[in-house]
Amino acid sequence: MQVIFSENAPKAIGPYSQAMQTGNLIFVSGQLPVVPETMTVISADVAEQAEQSIQNIKAILATRDLTLNNVVKASVFLSDMADFAAVNAVYSEHFNEIYPARTCVQVARLPMEAKVEIEVIAEIA
Repeated sequence: MQVIFSENAPKAIGPYSQAMQTGNLIFVSGQLPVVPETMTVISADVAEQAEQSIQNIKAILATRDLTLNNVVKASVFLSDMADFAAVNAVYSEHFNEIYPARTCVQVARLPMEAKVEIEVIAEIA
């Protein structure tokens, strides 16, 4: 196993790695909508939060020369399922044609009072 770290994504806020590689799989930890430079949530707007979470994922994948096209599974965690349409609209701007498998669930609460958190599994082709 190898630890994956990107300076262009937020540092972990707990005892975990941004991502781990085992074989040809990359497991990216849930990415909050945190701006790496300030380590604060980007805004209260759920669409902006979803965009930032995806940008953080892209930065981590880029350390292995991967893109969102390498993602085989995504998990989306929402603090309010009423935000599903707004998050889905942002998500669909980044994932297209061959969509990864996906789970989307509402949770009671997310760290840093975020409204969304996204984690992915990617494959090195």
